[in-house]
Amino acid sequence: MKISMICFSLTGLHTAEQLKKGLNEQGYSVTLAKKSKYLEGSIEESVGTWTGSRFPSDDGIIFVGACGIAVRSVAPYVKGKKSDPAVLVIDECGKYVISLLSGHLGGANDLAVKAAQVLHAQPVVTTATDLHHRFAVDVFAKKNHCAIFNMKAAKEVSAALLAGGKVGFYSEFPRKGSLPEGLVECDRSGVPAVSPDEDGNATDRKAESGRTAGKAEPLPLGIAVTIHSACLPFGSTVQVVPSKVTLGMGCRKETDAEAVEAAALECLKSAAVYREATECLAIIDLKKDEKGLLYLAKKWKIPFVTFCAEELREMEGDFTPSAFVSSVTGVDNVCERSAAAGAGQGILIEKKHGAGGVTAALAVRKWEVSFE
Repeated sequence: MKISMICFSLTGLHTAEQLKKGLNEQGYSVTLAKKSKYLEGSIEESVGTWTGSRFPSDDGIIFVGACGIAVRSVAPYVKGKKSDPAVLVIDECGKYVISLLSGHLGGANDLAVKAAQVLHAQPVVTTATDLHHRFAVDVFAKKNHCAIFNMKAAKEVSAALLAGGKVGFYSEFPRKGSLPEGLVECDRSGVPAVSPDEDGNATDRKAESGRTAGKAEPLPLGIAVTIHSACLPFGSTVQVVPSKVTLGMGCRKETDAEAVEAAALECLKSAAVYREATECLAIIDLKKDEKGLLYLAKKWKIPFVTFCAEELREMEGDFTPSAFVSSVTGVDNVCERSAAAGAGQGILIEKKHGAGGVTAALAVRKWEVSFE
């Protein structure tokens, strides 16, 4: 985690240096700036300019000083929960560590607790779900290294749980651990597996169906752990998207980058899979220097992995054979086998798509969502 810190007085400098040392020992990368004519090596730029240059790239920004300085400095750059870095404010004496911005997705709440431990200070966390020890879907997504979609629904989930309401939960993947209080296991249609009776006790839905006329209705609000954009089981659905899909590709020599990306997007669209679900781009090693493939991995910010023909031949599954591909590469299919290999002998969920000299396929890795 890359963190920039700034202080404004000699007392603040002592606090900042203590915190920097402690966080560096925990594996954080911390840089410290000073802004005062009384501190040697003070930066010449304004605090606002200093903040603006770090806001888009840093994971966290810590102000050792007054809250007002921090608020005015970050205000022009605040965009939203999914992009803002963690922002902390610490009084110069190091008594209080305040989680100011991006408490959950940005990790400010966790960072505040760790900083307070270093300084022997009091962490100040104001998010309601933390104060009431309730499940927070954005924290859940972050801990499972997932993207999150529909932040409006995420707020509705928090509000419902804080009010003692019930929220549906559906997952395309197996789960570890028990569901937190307030979450109700549901099927792909958003219908609870069990339903509460008049006394609040759980009743098996199958047994109940023999006594109750009419079709069971989906819950109005819920969470879906999914890789599919069309997976919307509830009236209002928060989608938690794990990056567990490998994009396997092949192409003719010197295929341009636009054609490569177009083929990749078409393959994802055909499977209704989020681009954010892709964890890597996998190819045969004969194509490791193809600029179009390298460009796609860089643009999408995903790892670029290669496999030799022998490794691809060892993949088990029902792959689409091609005599021409076999004569060129030594293996009967490149994109499907690469996808399966990149996903750790994963399950092929979209077979070969071919267009413009490019082929693409998708495989999903075996994975469990965790509540532990």
